[in-house]
Amino acid sequence: MQTYEIRPVARIRSDFPQKFGIPRQSGLVDALEARVEFLPPYDRPEALRGIEGFSHLWLIWGFTETMTEEFRPTVRPPRLGGNRRVGVFASRAPYRPNGLGLSCVRLVRVEAGALVVAGADLLDGTPIFDVKPYVPVSDLRPDAVGGYTEETRTHRLRVDFPESLLALVPPEKRDALRGVLACDPRPGYEDDPQTVYGLAFAGLDVGFSVEGDILTVTRVSPVRE
Repeated sequence: MQTYEIRPVARIRSDFPQKFGIPRQSGLVDALEARVEFLPPYDRPEALRGIEGFSHLWLIWGFTETMTEEFRPTVRPPRLGGNRRVGVFASRAPYRPNGLGLSCVRLVRVEAGALVVAGADLLDGTPIFDVKPYVPVSDLRPDAVGGYTEETRTHRLRVDFPESLLALVPPEKRDALRGVLACDPRPGYEDDPQTVYGLAFAGLDVGFSVEGDILTVTRVSPVRE
C-alpha cells in the first residue's frame, strides 16, 4: 500500500496541558483563545498574506495522544453515553486510521509567524499539518443534517462558580473557563454526584462536581509542577 509523509507546519499553544476538559468539537467555546505558531520555513510573512481577510479558518492537525496501529472499525461517541457504537467514519473520534483532526476556528488576529484563533479544541503542543481559509460560499451547508449528534447538541450544564474561587482565575480566562465547564468535561458514561473531577486549565487546577444539570466548582489552585 502506498504511503505518504506529512510534516507539521505549526504547533498550537493552548490552555490545555491535558486531554481532559477539551471541548469535544471546535467552536463550542468561542472565548477560548489559542496561538498557532508556525515552524521554519513556514513562518515566512508572505505565507500568511491575505489571510486577514477571512473570519474563520480550518486547521488540519494530528491526534498525538491516541495514536494506534490497530484499526478500530467502530467507536463509542462520549455524548451517546459510551455504550452505543457507530462506524469510525461516521464519527469524529480520535482513534482513526491516520489520526487526523479537523477544526474550524475564528481568526482573532495575525501576528509575526503566528495566528491567534478562538474556539480551538486542541491540546497544547498539537502539531498543525495545514491551515486553510473557511469559505462560506462552499463550506456553509444550511440544510445539513447532523445524524446522531442531533440527540446531544443542546447538552449544556449550568455552572455554579463561587465568587471567592472565580477571583482566583485571571479575568481574561474566566469566560473561557466557564464555557469549558458548561460543555460538561466528564466522560459520557459517568454520572456520580459524589465524584470530584480535576481540570487543568491555564495553569490552574479546577475541581468540580456535577449533580443533575448543575456543575459546582469546588476548588481553584495553581497547578503544581
